[in-house]
Amino acid sequence: GLSVFGTLKHGKTDAASLEPAAKHKPIAYPRPDGVLTFDRLSSVFLSNTNHEEDQPVHLKVKDMQLQKRSEHDIYAGPSTRYCPAGVYEWVEKDGEDVFVINAQNCVHCKTCDIKDSNQNITWVPPQGGEGPVYQNM
Repeated sequence: GLSVFGTLKHGKTDAASLEPAAKHKPIAYPRPDGVLTFDRLSSVFLSNTNHEEDQPVHLKVKDMQLQKRSEHDIYAGPSTRYCPAGVYEWVEKDGEDVFVINAQNCVHCKTCDIKDSNQNITWVPPQGGEGPVYQNM
């Protein structure tokens, strides 16, 4: 049914509604035009979120083996797509795909905490608690 806010209830959490990549075709999105659409890192830059270089990482992965076995092998790395700031990457290192967290790009939207199919990524408040500082809003 429809709620008063117009949102369709689907009875599952975001994390539980992810389907294996094998059931879907990749979407070919057009490249950002720099006028109406922008690349991720430009958008992260505009958010003016700042992290001290040496602060502890505030994005915790409970089980790296599970991340590889499930997030990568079954779901084809959705964290690389759902994160608006390009924080997560699967990078090949010595013939092995390795999960890389670019925590300094994080804009604290908590999508990873909500959307990760295994609930394996936990967002904790960063040291200092700074969030985005949009200058012209």
